[in-house]
Amino acid sequence: MERGSLLNVSGLRVIFHTYRGTIKALNGVELWLNEEERLGIVGETGCGKSVTALSIMRLIEQPGEIIDGSIIFAGHDLLKFSEDDMDKIRGKQISMIFQEPVAALNPVFKVGFQIAETISHSRGISVKDAYAEVKESLEMVGLDWQRTIDLYAHELSGGMAQRVMIAMALAVKPKLLIADEPTSALDVTIQAQILELLDKLVTVGKNAVILITHDLGIASEFCDRVAVMYAGNVIEVASSAEIFDQPLHPYTKGLIESIPVIGKSRELVGIPGVVPDLVDPPTGCRFHPRCKHVFDKCYSDLPSLTEVKPNHHVACHLYQ
Repeated sequence: MERGSLLNVSGLRVIFHTYRGTIKALNGVELWLNEEERLGIVGETGCGKSVTALSIMRLIEQPGEIIDGSIIFAGHDLLKFSEDDMDKIRGKQISMIFQEPVAALNPVFKVGFQIAETISHSRGISVKDAYAEVKESLEMVGLDWQRTIDLYAHELSGGMAQRVMIAMALAVKPKLLIADEPTSALDVTIQAQILELLDKLVTVGKNAVILITHDLGIASEFCDRVAVMYAGNVIEVASSAEIFDQPLHPYTKGLIESIPVIGKSRELVGIPGVVPDLVDPPTGCRFHPRCKHVFDKCYSDLPSLTEVKPNHHVACHLYQ
């Protein structure tokens, strides 16, 4: 059932073939996004956030494989597209800011050329003609274009590299921007600047945004809605305000209880146990070995993501 006006991910399953066995990375992911909406995807390292983003971009390569599901973007299932068809979507209608900005830039080409090439590819114009828009793109993200245009990736600071990646992603005016941990390698001051910049640019450009982060504070500040992932499943989706004020899933509650609050003295409560091995994940609900509310059904049946309150979805047998 389609829930979002722009993007609907349903039953998405991704595996990776390794020498240890098959990693069941995504286990039937459900996500949806409306136009001009900001969705945060949160969860601990290894839960499947980045794999979900790469699946939407159709960038899963061997030894990875998308084995089931659908990714409906603007009315079309991207999983049925040929690579030529995806070339008309990727980097044009959907842009992505990668986790390591310096690594994502080509080390042998200057910044100006890389942005111009991106614009050229998306608009079908020459690189020379695209240079006219490079100045505007760099100024838009607060960089001195005259200085930056002739720099190589290794000459950029982390903050500058991230701004260049944002300029490159937004220069093509995409319908959807995916930002994968855009502030993870930056200090707190630069983090705030990047988030403020993204906020300004997506407001002006009216882009829809998927923000992937392990930082719940950033998700709360930036996003309209938040999806919580655990071990390859989306286990709760609600508005930012509701998911932090009234979490329902035991895992979401555990995450929020483990966050220190400035000015409040309270004991931090950890989540017992460890993240499951996705080569041999638990049967039923993948969170059941760590859940204090576990009962018989949790061991055998995977809970579906169900709307239990208006616009508040949770995958937990406690609410089904």
